[in-house]
Amino acid sequence: MKFLWPEALWLLLAAPALVGAYVFLLRRKKKDAIRYASLSLVKAAIGPGQRFRRHFPPLLFLLALVASIVAIARPSAVITLPSEQRTIILAIDVSLSMRAADIEPSRLAAAQEAAKAFVQEQPADVRIGIVSFAGTASVVQSPTRNRDDLVAAIDRLQLQRHTAIGSGIIVSLATLLPDAGIDLESLLFGGRGGRDGGRGARDGGRALPADKAGKAETAPFTPVPPGSYASGAIILLTDGRRTMGPDPSDAARMAAERGVRIYTVGFGTAGGGMADVGGWSVYMRFDEETLKTVADLTRAEYFYAGSAADLKKVYQQLNTQFVLEKKETEIGALAIAVAAVLALAAAALSVLWFNRSV
Repeated sequence: MKFLWPEALWLLLAAPALVGAYVFLLRRKKKDAIRYASLSLVKAAIGPGQRFRRHFPPLLFLLALVASIVAIARPSAVITLPSEQRTIILAIDVSLSMRAADIEPSRLAAAQEAAKAFVQEQPADVRIGIVSFAGTASVVQSPTRNRDDLVAAIDRLQLQRHTAIGSGIIVSLATLLPDAGIDLESLLFGGRGGRDGGRGARDGGRALPADKAGKAETAPFTPVPPGSYASGAIILLTDGRRTMGPDPSDAARMAAERGVRIYTVGFGTAGGGMADVGGWSVYMRFDEETLKTVADLTRAEYFYAGSAADLKKVYQQLNTQFVLEKKETEIGALAIAVAAVLALAAAALSVLWFNRSV
């Protein structure tokens, strides 16, 4: 536990000062007390219980004062609490084919606008992460509820060479399920497809974040029914034209084995489009069939040049998952509540026992 205003703790010095003042007043009253013929008879009549009662309300009041001072210092602590959590990973294609202008102003610009509109319309409890992929895939924004960070990450996307849709799916899956036993090092750089990766996870594969492949603990894996993971999903925004990397269908089967749905959003026209690559006009094909296959394998849906309204269906189908989350929380309210209870108890006992306030 730490205090945001530790300077206020100097007020605790008032506690011993009040104790000293209380003792001084008791001794002063004793000198002024009426002298009885036999003091032992008075003590016997009062009894030890009555003598304890006399000091108990002031003790409670002192503890209430101490709790109030602690509350003023604004204590905070790392507390493990149940938290509602829904997570969506946006996997955005940044390959050169997304420069094609068959979707105005370009495939990438349309994908960025759809992604930003989707981010802004999400409920506050939905966490969103962003993965970009071209020749390889990387996490450009880890799952967060901060919408400004997400929009800034989308705006920073830059076009790159090649298209590895399978890599984008696998990195997105590892980001959504960091403890699922997905060996990124083998799957992305070892030349193995998604099915081998699934067996590797079952044989003791490792849960690897995108930036720390090969360093995580082993995790057992048991396949679950496709679409059964109800607290998260992947949205793949691409033109579906794979040029390298793991097969998207195999990567989709990996996601299906873990119950994760992959909603695919296609950007392009049936006839394809031209794109400027290094000063040359290059024809860019639109592979809609691949996107439909990925969505079907994971029990999700395919959207053509999806709008934010279409993508609302994604989070509407997600259920809330309660997870234990550690977070730093101010507990001053708890301290002031304790102080209030102690002060009320002191006043009530003083009135009940002695017919007077503390």
